[in-house]
Amino acid sequence: MSQTQSQVIHTCEPKADARKAASLPKAERISALDFTKGALVLIMVLYHWINYFVGVQWPYYRYLRFLTPSFIFVSGFMISNIYLSKYQATDSRLPKRLFTRGLKLLAVFLALNVARTYIAPAMGTGAVLGNFPDARTIFSVFVSGNLQTMGGKLVSFSILVPISYLLMLSGVLILPYRFYRHTFHVVCAFFLLSIVGLGFMGVESPNLELITIGMVGVLAGFVPIGVINDFVRHPYMLGFAYLCYTIAITVWNVPFILQMVGVPLSLMVIYLAGIGGSDRGAIRSEAILLGKYSLFGYISQIAILQILAVSLRHLNFGFATLSASFVAALALTIMSVEILDRLRTKMVTIDRLYKAVFA
Repeated sequence: MSQTQSQVIHTCEPKADARKAASLPKAERISALDFTKGALVLIMVLYHWINYFVGVQWPYYRYLRFLTPSFIFVSGFMISNIYLSKYQATDSRLPKRLFTRGLKLLAVFLALNVARTYIAPAMGTGAVLGNFPDARTIFSVFVSGNLQTMGGKLVSFSILVPISYLLMLSGVLILPYRFYRHTFHVVCAFFLLSIVGLGFMGVESPNLELITIGMVGVLAGFVPIGVINDFVRHPYMLGFAYLCYTIAITVWNVPFILQMVGVPLSLMVIYLAGIGGSDRGAIRSEAILLGKYSLFGYISQIAILQILAVSLRHLNFGFATLSASFVAALALTIMSVEILDRLRTKMVTIDRLYKAVFA
């Protein structure tokens, strides 16, 4: 055997062993992450149900404000922790995959809202869609993110816009990241400074704030999963931190700085439940399944709640009606994901269509 061949063998063996070792915690990590995303989908049903049946004036609404930014935080976490472990940074497929996925989400957002342009007036959902093509509305939707008006919300499925921006931006940043490993750190710091600067001018940009939280998620994804697991396995410390956060938002509501703290903190609490127990439990396995279809679950629950809101609008919203509407929304969201999962295993066309849209 030549010296070169020997060097190749000795070089490859540690890499193979490293891959095997890395693959062991990876299954637990993905399972816990899916559980976390699935739990977010379930809690998001409550969040959207309150929007449609109770209203944002509900006094405890602030305690659910972590939900929307949590989705984009998790998306950012997956970019660095999942995608960058599956692809090398130098792999040309990675930026293309991220950018294409971002474009798909933007296309899904547009398709869903164009469809609602024709459906919403007949359903009477209260959405403000008549001026969607004008410049002010386009700026609000795609730039600032200030979507709330006196007549309702400008668009639905709005979280898809900053998530798509985060994916496309990350696809672009992968190119300089190959040469400078702190690229995402610098961009995140720049976004934070921009938010502070806009704050001094009295300007808010929810889209920029959400993208920044997504970038913080990217940075969190660079932390080894073992370190994260060790950190969240301190329930007393985590519980004390969450108690302090709860007191803070009770006093000051949920400004951006508290969202920056509350989102990862809330996710760690959910993730702690995700890394314990067996995947065979009915509730846990259901949450994991929902996590695998988190984007579809998010979209389907909004459609379901809008249909329920219109169907029940002539009824007196007493306790029984409100309770029934929430249970129905929760059950139908779970059923929609179950049906999709079974159809994908039985029908190649459905599987291909799902991958074309969501993968």
